[in-house]
Amino acid sequence: ISFQAPEEQQGNRTWLVTEFVLVGFSNLPDLRTILFTLFFVTYIITLSGNATIITIIHVDRTLHTLMYRFLAVLSLSETCYTLVTIPNMLAHLLMESQAISIAGCQAQMFFFLGLGCSHCFLLTLMGYDRYVAICHPLRYSTIMRPTISFCLGALVFCSGFSVALIETTMIFSSPFCHSNRVEHFFCDIAPVLKLSCTESASKALVIFFLSILVVLVSFLLILFSYAFIVATILRIPSAAGRHKAFSTCTAHLTVVIVHFGCAAIIYLRPESGGNHDQDRLVAVFYTVVTPLMNPVVYTLRNKEVRVALRRNLARSCGS
Repeated sequence: ISFQAPEEQQGNRTWLVTEFVLVGFSNLPDLRTILFTLFFVTYIITLSGNATIITIIHVDRTLHTLMYRFLAVLSLSETCYTLVTIPNMLAHLLMESQAISIAGCQAQMFFFLGLGCSHCFLLTLMGYDRYVAICHPLRYSTIMRPTISFCLGALVFCSGFSVALIETTMIFSSPFCHSNRVEHFFCDIAPVLKLSCTESASKALVIFFLSILVVLVSFLLILFSYAFIVATILRIPSAAGRHKAFSTCTAHLTVVIVHFGCAAIIYLRPESGGNHDQDRLVAVFYTVVTPLMNPVVYTLRNKEVRVALRRNLARSCGS
C-alpha cells in the first residue's frame, strides 16, 4: 500500500492516498469459493445470452428492424457494462485484497457510470420507438428513418458519458486522505467520495440531482410513452389485436422495471448509515443479476426472437 509523504493539517497527521484497496468480500473468507463459482457461472450465462441475441439479430433477416437493432445495441452495451466490474470482482474473490490505482479507479467509475446512464437513455429511446410504432404506425418509417435513429442512438451514448464525465471529474477533483480502503468490490460513487479530503456534501448533492435527472426523468419519459401506448391499445377492437400490440412491449417493460428499480434503490436513496454489507448486496444484484435479465427476458418472453433462434438452430443442424 503506497502513500505520499505525510502532511500536517489542522494539528492532525493526514496521509494523501495514491492507491486504493478494494475491500470487497474480504469479510467472507469461507464463502469466497462459493461466491466465485456462482458469479462466474452467472457471468458466462450473461455473456452467452447477449452474444446469442446479437448474433441472431445479425443473421436473421426477419429481425432486421429498428426495434431489434436497438436490442442488439443494448446487449452489446450490457456486455461492456459487465466487463467493467465483474472480472475485477472475480479476481478479488481469489485474493485477500486488491489494490487499484487512482487512475484505474477513475477509469472504472467513468465507464461504469457512462454505460449505466446510457442504458437509461437507451431504454427511453426504445420506449419512444414502441410509442411511434404503435401510436403512429403509418408514419413510423418517416419518423424513425435510419439517419434519425442513428443520431438518436449517438445522442444516447454522448449524453450518458457526458454525465459520467461530470460526476467522475467532481469526485476526483480533490485528493483523498485518512484511508485508502474502498468499502466495495469496485469504484462506485459513495464509497470513493467518503475518502475525499475536502467537504463532500456539496458534491454529493450535485451528483444526487444528476442521478435524479438521469434516472427519474428517463423513467417518467418511458411512463409517458406507455401511457399513450396503453390508450392506443385499448382502442383496438379485437382482443387478439390488443394482445399482439402489447406483446411487443412486455419484454422492454420488464427490463425497464428491473433496471430503473435497481438504479433508484442504489442512487436515489438516503445514506445507508455505513451499512457496507447491504450496499455490496444491492451492488451484486445490479452488476451481476440485472445484466442477466436482458438476455433471459428477451429470449424467453419475445416470440419473434424465440422463433428466429429455433429456425436458425434447425438450419444449422440440418446443414
